[in-house]
Amino acid sequence: GFVEGFVNSSLLFCVGAMAIIGSLRDGLNGDPSMLIAKGVIDGVVAIFFASTLGIGVFFSVIPVGIYQVIITIAAGFIEQFLSGRLILNLSFVGSILIFAIGINMIFGKKIKTGNLLPAIFVPIAYEVILCFI
Repeated sequence: GFVEGFVNSSLLFCVGAMAIIGSLRDGLNGDPSMLIAKGVIDGVVAIFFASTLGIGVFFSVIPVGIYQVIITIAAGFIEQFLSGRLILNLSFVGSILIFAIGINMIFGKKIKTGNLLPAIFVPIAYEVILCFI
C-alpha cells in the first residue's frame, strides 16, 4: 500500500546516479540541467509507479526534495573531499540499490531495499580510510 509505494519510489528517486551527480553539479557549478532532466524522468516514472503502488509514490517528493537540496547545499562545503572515484562508487552503489528495487518489481521478490540504504555510506567510509592509509 502506501508505505511500499513511498519507500520504493523514495529509494528509486534518491539513490540513482542522476540524483547524486545532478545535485553535486548544481551545487558546485550552478548547473541544474541534470536535475531538471531527472525531474522529468522521475515524474513520468512516478505516474506509472502510482498506478501500481498507490498514492505513497507522490508523497516521496518530500524526502527526495530534501535529499537533493541537502546535497546541493553541502556540495560547496565538501568539494575538497570529492574525488572522481568517490562519485563513481556512490553511483555504483546507487545503481545496485535500483537493481534490487527492479528485481522486487519484476519478479515479486522481497529484497528489503530499505535495509540496504546504509550501503550508500560505504564508499564514503572507504575514502576516509584511504586518506589515513
